Amino acid sequence: TRTDVMKQQIHAQFEAMRAVLKQDEQAVIETLDIDMKRTREMLGQVLKTWNQHKSDGAEENIRLDEERFEKLVQMLSSVCKELRAQLQRKNLLLVDPQTCHPRLNATSDGKGLFYREACSSPEHPLKFDQVCCGLGSAPLCSGQGYWEVDVRCCSSWAVGVAYERLERKGRDKGSKLGRNRNSWCVEYRNEKLLAWHNDRNMVCHWVGVGRSRLSRVGMWVQFDKGQLVFFDAETMSVLHSFSAVMTTVFDRAHHQFTEPLYPAVRF
Repeated sequence: TRTDVMKQQIHAQFEAMRAVLKQDEQAVIETLDIDMKRTREMLGQVLKTWNQHKSDGAEENIRLDEERFEKLVQMLSSVCKELRAQLQRKNLLLVDPQTCHPRLNATSDGKGLFYREACSSPEHPLKFDQVCCGLGSAPLCSGQGYWEVDVRCCSSWAVGVAYERLERKGRDKGSKLGRNRNSWCVEYRNEKLLAWHNDRNMVCHWVGVGRSRLSRVGMWVQFDKGQLVFFDAETMSVLHSFSAVMTTVFDRAHHQFTEPLYPAVRF
């Protein structure tokens, strides 16, 4: 019924809000832990100096620490706003035509891809010659970034990020998104949505109220924290999250990004 659909839509919206808040909470906790550790060290030194010397200098340090706490509270109040706003600021995703498979052609403005008949094209070391894949022209090297990709055009696709070292020749796992240590993606194939990295996959839980398929996929990267989150860009519900915080010690190193990340698509 229409009431049930409305209930599902409301439930999906609240789930999306909870997911984003959970990500925000983790980032805030990490920042708070670091600042609290530094502050404890500083306070310990101040108290030691106070007990030994009872000097005016120690009193000044205490006043400085009080000011630091006030600044920390102000910073924490803005962290959630900043992270949520980051999801609304899309980075411009331009496709690098030199990387595209011969059957993929970039639009004149570089903002889209379309199929064309297989044709001979000049050989290029950056071009994928077997996998229908292409990379963005501008990598993310630090800080945060958010991209969106429209995936309505194909019955199967993969969207993610990759290091420049991703192999371009052949069809083995080294050149396929998510099947190696150099790339991360979500992939839709045979009516299944899976998240892939290092040739391992996990099922993505997508609730498409009133929709049979995803329309747009969002990718949010916190480069310095090794965090990558995929979203349903229509509802901002989380599809999957790769994070050093959430992985085992064995896998954690693979989620500390060490090279520039290029947005990548495969159709």
